[in-house]
Amino acid sequence: MLVEYDGRPFAGWQRQADQPSVQGAIEAALARLEKREHTIAAAGRTDAGVHGRGQVAHCDMEKTWDPFRLSEALNYHLKPNPVAILKCVAVSDDWHARFSATERRYLFRLLTRRAPSTLEAGQVWRVNHDLDVEAMREGAQHLIGLHDFTTFRSTMCQSNSPVKTIDEIQIDKVEGLAGTEIQFRLRARSFLHNQVRSIVGTLERVGAGAWAPERVKTALEAADRAACGPVCPPDGLYLTGVSYPDRPFD
Repeated sequence: MLVEYDGRPFAGWQRQADQPSVQGAIEAALARLEKREHTIAAAGRTDAGVHGRGQVAHCDMEKTWDPFRLSEALNYHLKPNPVAILKCVAVSDDWHARFSATERRYLFRLLTRRAPSTLEAGQVWRVNHDLDVEAMREGAQHLIGLHDFTTFRSTMCQSNSPVKTIDEIQIDKVEGLAGTEIQFRLRARSFLHNQVRSIVGTLERVGAGAWAPERVKTALEAADRAACGPVCPPDGLYLTGVSYPDRPFD
C-alpha cells in the first residue's frame, strides 16, 4: 500500500492502545473487509504530527483482492480519517515494507515569515526570521556520508547502532503560496529516531547565524546528544518516498 496521511490527529504511525494512530486506522479499515485482527508493517514509524506522502505498508489478505478494488474499499472505510491509500499492488509472500526497503526520503518545509501560519498551520514549521541557505548547505556537508549520529538521535531511539549513512541533504529556497520556504530533502537507506528533526533544527541555527557551519562538524564528532541543536517540531516533516529493488509502484 502506498499511503498518504496528515499526521496531526495521530500519535504517530504505530498502533497504540489508547491513542489514535495511522496504523490503527488502516487496520480497522482492513477489519471491515476481512473480519479478523490485522497487523500491518510500514517502511518507517513516523512520529506524532509527522505526515506521509509516500509511506509504504504491507498487509496479508486471506481473500484474493484486485489491488484497485482493495484501495477503493480501504479508502471508503478510512473515512473520515485523513488517510488515503494511493495505490495497492500485489507482492510476493517474502516481501516486507520495512526490511525490503533500500532507501527512504524525507522532506521538511520551513516557512520564513513574521505573520503566523494559518492555512499552512501544522504543515510547515514557521520561523519569523530569514535564513542563510548557503551557510546551512555548508553545515549540512559535514553530515553527508557514514557517521556516528549519536548527537542527532533521540535518547529513546531503539536502533542497534547510531552509525548511519546519509546520501544527500538538499536545501532549497522556494517561493510558496504562503511565503518563502526553505525545503530540506534528505535521502538515506534508513534514519534514526528524531534524526531528521535534529538535523533540521541544528541547521536552522546555522541559517539564523547562531551557529557557525563548522559547529555542525564539532557537534557530530562529539557523539553526545547534549551537543545537538534544538529539535524542530514535527510540523513540516513528510515521509515522501521509499525505494525497493523491485520498484513495486512504478
